[in-house]
Amino acid sequence: MSICSKNSICSDILRTHMGKLGQSDGLAPETILAAVDAGTMVVLANPAHKGVTPTLIGQPARVKVNANIGTSMLVTDVAMELEKAKLAKKAGAHALMDLSTAGDLTEIRKSILAATDLPLGTVPLYAVAQRHVAKGKDPSDFGEDEIIAEIAEQAASGVDFMTLHCGVTRRGVELAAESGRVTGIVSRGGSILGRWMRRHEAENPFLTRYDDILDLCLAHNVTISLGDGLRPGCGADAGDGAQWEEVINLGRLADRAKARGVQTMIEGPGHVPLHLVQGQIQGIKRLTGGAPLYVLGPLTTDCAPGYDHIAGAIGGAMAAYFGADFLCYLTPAEHLTLPGPDDVWAGIKASLVAAQSAETALGRPAAVARDLGMSKARADLDWEAMASFSLDPDLLHKRRAMHSKEKECAMCGALCAMRMMTGENFECPSPKDGEAK
Repeated sequence: MSICSKNSICSDILRTHMGKLGQSDGLAPETILAAVDAGTMVVLANPAHKGVTPTLIGQPARVKVNANIGTSMLVTDVAMELEKAKLAKKAGAHALMDLSTAGDLTEIRKSILAATDLPLGTVPLYAVAQRHVAKGKDPSDFGEDEIIAEIAEQAASGVDFMTLHCGVTRRGVELAAESGRVTGIVSRGGSILGRWMRRHEAENPFLTRYDDILDLCLAHNVTISLGDGLRPGCGADAGDGAQWEEVINLGRLADRAKARGVQTMIEGPGHVPLHLVQGQIQGIKRLTGGAPLYVLGPLTTDCAPGYDHIAGAIGGAMAAYFGADFLCYLTPAEHLTLPGPDDVWAGIKASLVAAQSAETALGRPAAVARDLGMSKARADLDWEAMASFSLDPDLLHKRRAMHSKEKECAMCGALCAMRMMTGENFECPSPKDGEAK
């Protein structure tokens, strides 16, 4: 089975942008084409998203970072979301997801699409459920045709990838309910669908209408991000039957999509204890045929509110080392409130640290060269070169501002270890008034 032979839009995008794609990820054209054809790599780009930068996700491309933005039912500030979209690109994110659940979702999405050239993802189920909530109805009162219509509208508007919870089944929901999970179903989309299936006594409409969804996504080169609606919401729930039942379903759905020429990614777990990360990532990869894996974190501890971007970066580094391809950031606001601009910046930088750490450990040339370049710049006390290799040059300059005229850092000063063994002559500064002589 070959993706490009069945997906002319994807083939045209690769042909047009192959030079930039290869340069950006350090890959030969034949490597990219073979991986996309095999379904182990996707190229995010919907031609209806004007000016979008086609972006590769999957082995052996660079590990990429996604930033979630969007309004909530408690905080709806569209101007702030547009600011966050622009800030995300400046911070180094490779893609965005609009997770808005309040306001005019169609207009918000169109505004974000117009404001960024980063590939944009969405969760169409949110828009369907929100319309019913706005009318005072149950969020699970929607019909199957509403889902198909929403996916069609978003695909036509330029959305590049969509989280679709096609692998959540009635059996999976029952397993989650009966397994003694501590946190139940924490995926917003998974919980809405679980409620829908129980109330309607029917199978997941994203699954029963999967062929219709494939037709729509193929027509616009929309990559399906097969959502993990039964992912563990705490470390204690990681690796239970409900989670793995869904993963098996996702592998089958990815095969069906590939046979139709539709690109897919697999979404991975959110909370996984440190010692289980390797098994989770490698198990998911094996069960889904090596499809690109998009992970939220994973968070390796559940008790770090305010620092979940750090817990997520620890898990993200391990996940990427063992095969994850796309890191969804977590911010200091995770589990607490809607992220603000500062949270977006911190979350992206934490995930970039995770990606760089994993790629260096994997021996990928660009990452190794970057680390070595920083090391040599430190040895030379070359601050401008250090900034050029830094994942956050702005922060480097900000923290050094008070002592920017000094060659050494303010920690060591005249006792700088880098200078101590060089034989270089230097004078110790005279103590200032009030300092010990």
